[in-house]
Amino acid sequence: MWGWVIALVVGGGAVSSVKIIQQGNEALVERLGSYDRKLSPGLNFVIPGLDRVAYQETIREKVLDIPPQGCITRDNVSITADAVVYWRIVDMEKAYYKVQNLQSAMVNLVLTQIRAEMGQLELDETFTARSHINEMLLRELDTATDPWGVKVTRVELRDIIPSKAVQESMELQMSAERRKRAAILTSEGERESAVNSARGKAEAQVLDAEARQKSAILAAEGEQKAIVLKAQAERQQSVLRAQATAEAIQIVTQALNNDPRAAEAGKVLLALSYLDMGTTVGKSDSSKVMFMDPRSIPATLQGMLSMVDENGKG
Repeated sequence: MWGWVIALVVGGGAVSSVKIIQQGNEALVERLGSYDRKLSPGLNFVIPGLDRVAYQETIREKVLDIPPQGCITRDNVSITADAVVYWRIVDMEKAYYKVQNLQSAMVNLVLTQIRAEMGQLELDETFTARSHINEMLLRELDTATDPWGVKVTRVELRDIIPSKAVQESMELQMSAERRKRAAILTSEGERESAVNSARGKAEAQVLDAEARQKSAILAAEGEQKAIVLKAQAERQQSVLRAQATAEAIQIVTQALNNDPRAAEAGKVLLALSYLDMGTTVGKSDSSKVMFMDPRSIPATLQGMLSMVDENGKG
């Protein structure tokens, strides 16, 4: 029977001496109340009755949720800010023996740093310089938690909420800014519209003047061409008439040379030419009025024949 008891005691002691540490965790072992060693992930052995696992914690990155905290900015505006801190234990011995209740200590440290950083900024800067605030908090917290064996990897401010009165004031200010920008945009639009309208009228007047000028030039050129063509036609008509007269005179001359009796006919033709000249003179603007009795036309013709005969003799 005592053998079974001894076996059970020995077996229980062997079981209690085995410690299995999960991956991502570490454990601290104390021997007779003093720190002895650190247990790594896997199978580890301790001496029952002498060794004790005093602390076991993960070395993976953890998230610390910081509750909303009231802050006062440099321009004396009350705001509420909260944050999220990402951190992990890099030295398990320091994390356990250098500080009591590590997580509570970190929460209070982050709150203190947030209040300090917000107190150095004005309200408007807290909204525009959030990335700068995150960098400052990360640097300060990493330095402050280094003696605790903690590494702060990232700090993010989540919400920065002003007080209700400040929010109402900001809304009024934004509303006034929007109305101001709308008025400016409206006035700029009206100005551009007026400028474009005036520019359009000026361009239309210029185009109209250019069109009238071109039209006048074309009309003048047309009139000039018409005058030139008319003069050319009159000149050609005069040339043709002169040529016809010369040819007629040549024919008459040849007839006179060939037939002496054709002289009387030439006198008749010359008299008829005088009559035709009188008709032409009557059509001109500076013509004179000539009265002739139809009954005396034969006598007039006889008189013209006598004049032609006298001119021919002379």
